[in-house]
Amino acid sequence: MDERISELHRLIEESERIVFFGGAGVSTESGIPDFRSVDGLYNQKYKYPPETILSRSFFEAMPEEFFRFYRDKLVVTGAKPNAAHKYLAHLEERGKLAAVITQNIDGLHEAAGSKKVLELHGTLLENYCVRCKRRYGPNVVMECEGVPRCQCGGVIRPDIVLYEEGLSGRVLRESVDHIARADLMIIGGTSLAVYPAAGLINYFRGRNLVLINKSPTAVDSEAQLVIPGKIGEVCAKLWAMEQD
Repeated sequence: MDERISELHRLIEESERIVFFGGAGVSTESGIPDFRSVDGLYNQKYKYPPETILSRSFFEAMPEEFFRFYRDKLVVTGAKPNAAHKYLAHLEERGKLAAVITQNIDGLHEAAGSKKVLELHGTLLENYCVRCKRRYGPNVVMECEGVPRCQCGGVIRPDIVLYEEGLSGRVLRESVDHIARADLMIIGGTSLAVYPAAGLINYFRGRNLVLINKSPTAVDSEAQLVIPGKIGEVCAKLWAMEQD
């Protein structure tokens, strides 16, 4: 393990344009559950499956149930950036990392100090009125009961991508551009099972592809380096190597 982390450290130091692509495993060490883990939300029992509750049609038909689930399970209060978030922000500050592309909606990359974060599935930190499009901050949903309403009477919803909705065209284009121009792509904390987001790695044309994940993925054989383990622990060791 340490030899592989040392090799990744060497690749980082030799690279000039790194892109990081991350999933739920980046935030589990901050106490945010992974939907698809053995004990994740998709394996828990509710009146409706989480995939149904988090769909556009369910949100429109049963907003009360949607926001009950949202407040109970999606928002994790007190979560703070871990070593992975902080190390990536550090690499950006050094001029090594061009962008973080994330499937997460928790805003922890920004909280750690990362400036260029492309959130494929949106963010819980922003909300908007479905009628007049007025923007609201992160607390508006949590500070009321029932369905949050705008001054115009419209429903306020989190700015996340629900099932049955497409990803942002702008975010996809920027992600493809950064991936295509990267010389090193690090993928961490994701099983690469969620499409179309996972398909973005097909645009990588750089020299080195690195995977950091607790379990094997379908593209391990295509990577120059695979590190089995927790992304936060790996990043903590990388930062320690840099300081030696």
